[in-house]
Amino acid sequence: MEKEVVKQTKSLFISAGHSFKDPGAYGNGYTEADIVLHFRDLVADALRDKVAFTKDGDRGENLELAEAVRLAKTRDVAVEFHCNAFSDPRVGGVETLSAAHHYPLGQRLCKVVSDELEIPYRGAKGEGDGQHSRLAFIRDGGGIILELFFLTNKKELMAFLPRQRYVANAIAKVLIDEVAPHG
Repeated sequence: MEKEVVKQTKSLFISAGHSFKDPGAYGNGYTEADIVLHFRDLVADALRDKVAFTKDGDRGENLELAEAVRLAKTRDVAVEFHCNAFSDPRVGGVETLSAAHHYPLGQRLCKVVSDELEIPYRGAKGEGDGQHSRLAFIRDGGGIILELFFLTNKKELMAFLPRQRYVANAIAKVLIDEVAPHG
């Protein structure tokens, strides 16, 4: 049986927003790097053999921000995974940060994460609404930052940990539909 060939109309790049060199936020015994490096690899696994994509490093590692931005600039769709954090551990939800033309994709990404984890939908927002130092990914790379959940919210972390593969698969489906639409 021959494998079905997917007609891909856009190129795709996925990135882990942090690494062990730049661990990002900390909450409930985890660093942001602990979460997003593994999660980016789960999304890559879900995309593999379905669409062509590049990512910012081998399994369990990522590239420096400048290299991630350079690669993001060369792709039609670029998504970088992050976790939010806040001093009040009750604050939660999923959101994206991007330029306005990416809001529709950002909204779809937020919806699947919100549905899978049963957490608040904070929606697609502009670059200025974020607190990350990696905003060059948006400004210079033209990408989307996906804040999966609040690492400082234990309930959200405990929802994410056992369901992360399901979340990765749901995000992969959204990205596949974006870069290789059916119809």
